[in-house]
Amino acid sequence: MRHRSHAHVILENFLEPYLFNGRVVESGCEIVSMYVDQFPRSDMARDVARQYGIRIYPSIREAVCDGGRRLGVDAVLSIAEHGRYGHTRRGQKRYPRKRFLDEIFEVFQTSGRTVPVFSDKHLSYRWDWAEQIYQRSQREGIPLMAGSSVPLAQRDPPLELPRAAKITEAVSIHGGPVEAYDFHALEVLQSLVEARRGGETGVSRIEFLDGKQLWNAARRGRWTAELAEAAMTAELGAPPKSLRRIPGERRVPQHGVIIHFVDGLKATMLTVGKSDTRWNFACRVKGKTKIQATALRVGPWQNRNLFKALSHAIQDHFRNARTPYPLERTLLTTGLVESIMHARETPGVELATPHLEFAYRARKFSAFCERGASWQKITEETPEPRGITGYPYD
Repeated sequence: MRHRSHAHVILENFLEPYLFNGRVVESGCEIVSMYVDQFPRSDMARDVARQYGIRIYPSIREAVCDGGRRLGVDAVLSIAEHGRYGHTRRGQKRYPRKRFLDEIFEVFQTSGRTVPVFSDKHLSYRWDWAEQIYQRSQREGIPLMAGSSVPLAQRDPPLELPRAAKITEAVSIHGGPVEAYDFHALEVLQSLVEARRGGETGVSRIEFLDGKQLWNAARRGRWTAELAEAAMTAELGAPPKSLRRIPGERRVPQHGVIIHFVDGLKATMLTVGKSDTRWNFACRVKGKTKIQATALRVGPWQNRNLFKALSHAIQDHFRNARTPYPLERTLLTTGLVESIMHARETPGVELATPHLEFAYRARKFSAFCERGASWQKITEETPEPRGITGYPYD
């Protein structure tokens, strides 16, 4: 656990009071045990455990049993992000998400009962493993929540698309690397289009495009650059002079993915510039002349405060054993990320995705979204505290 690692920025909101929509929230949870897979330099886990009286166990089973022989906790956080795990030949980080969940689920099976689980980010870097996780959770009645923190960020300007809106085309923009940030941008996309008319239908095919191919495709009308301009305008406050380079940002290779949904919706996920906090969306809705666009604002301190809304949603899931949004959303984005990494090997060639042609029912989750009131109390001028610190910050 390092400063600003996912374990840090989630766990702190379970151990100390935090802000959600401008009000101070207590988690209502007690962290009693931990398993730590790696102890890097500048590790915080041991200090945090000592400070809060949390026992660190040498295995996941022992942590979930809290030292006993059977399940000894009421909920489980599984955070397999950051750390040294190597990459596949396609460049996917081999995070041990499935191993973590398999060991947690085995305790449930031997104990004869289940409790709510949150698994951070996508389900696995492999589709077959992700599908196994999903199917087991459904078969054994495990309340499993997963996914990105970004869909819960403040939407500026506010954007709530009408349920059953007829969305004809959409874009989702990020400013980070392939795979890790593609996932977040796909979760943003899904969170905003999944409640469209007819509901989510799944994805039939995708096409990975490198920078030159991306802009050639826009010129040929295969995707609409005007949507990307509107999405960037929501963030910057004025139309960008160019979508290929943002002033003051390091120039990095661009890529994009054209996504074809079963119901005919077309979406494009693309990178613009270099910014770890860039998450923008735009779409066309039938019957509206104006493009619908928003920037998802993460608050001060890079992405650290973004996890306050996510923690709030996880805590609700732990109390009620009901996910705030469908697990199928993250199953779909998990499959999309893996397919993108395959398609990246042959840019400009469409890749069929029959395994992603599945439907699911969206769920309204706006009650879990930050609206921006917290950033009136924590501002860019507020010094960022180190370690685990609750609000108000001394």
